Amino acid sequence: MFLFSTTIKNNISFGLHDQNIPQERIENAAKKAVIHSNIETFKDKYNTILGERGITLSGGQKQRMSIARAIIDEPKILIFDDCLSAVDTETEEEILSNLKQLMKNSTSIIISHRISSVKHANRILVLDEGQIAEQGTHEELIAAEGLYFDTYQKQLLEDEKEVV
Repeated sequence: MFLFSTTIKNNISFGLHDQNIPQERIENAAKKAVIHSNIETFKDKYNTILGERGITLSGGQKQRMSIARAIIDEPKILIFDDCLSAVDTETEEEILSNLKQLMKNSTSIIISHRISSVKHANRILVLDEGQIAEQGTHEELIAAEGLYFDTYQKQLLEDEKEVV
């Protein structure tokens, strides 16, 4: 996740060949990444400069800005490497829900330690010391009661502690 010392608009549209990206397209990507409402609170909105002299973003905002950049061009392959680790579970659910349609038309790989990020995947691979230890759907892996199940149980307990 790398952001450049330029405007939010340029950070989201970075890498697109067309220099005249419609504002609506940029905002749509930001809305799917659940960062639009944050951007709207900044004085210069999408023209806010990021970087040393610009605004400081939280870890979650940086992740969501990077997601917006990744999805703006609706790529055929998406790889999200722990891209939701700095957002709360409610925001994570909203982002994943927004991305479902986009992911239907692409090959998507989500790398995560959080079960909530991968539970809706068609195929889940569980790695243990660099080796595939288990694979299947969320339901299959829960029923197998292996590493995935253990991780799921631990994360449920952690979530319950946060609620209390």
